[in-house]
Amino acid sequence: MEYRIDDKELDASAFISFVDKVWPGEYSEEKTKGALSRTLNVTAYDGGILAGCLRILTDGYYFGTITELLVLPEYRKQGVGSRLIQLAREHTPTKLYFGSQPGVEGFYEKNGCTKGMQSYVIDKKRK
Repeated sequence: MEYRIDDKELDASAFISFVDKVWPGEYSEEKTKGALSRTLNVTAYDGGILAGCLRILTDGYYFGTITELLVLPEYRKQGVGSRLIQLAREHTPTKLYFGSQPGVEGFYEKNGCTKGMQSYVIDKKRK
């Protein structure tokens, strides 16, 4: 597995194909390209296959958040997500805050993350 920090070569169409295998949906390539340009992208590749991605959105000083940590189903339980968390910890310029999908809290706790503040959502439809 090859891991890349701040992967500037992460292609929007490849990312959409990857995300669609985890969170099926309709994604705009143009908007995805813009989103990827605003985050520090930590990626895992198995040959030419994007197997995992963790994205960090940060102001570089006060605040940072993990926007998502995604691993293809066939690569789960192989240490890919744990390695992405470790690399995020090593390379983030700030403390990181993030939410968790129900049922995977144990994964984060196993990887040294501590429960923090309660999170809330302001929902908005994607355009």
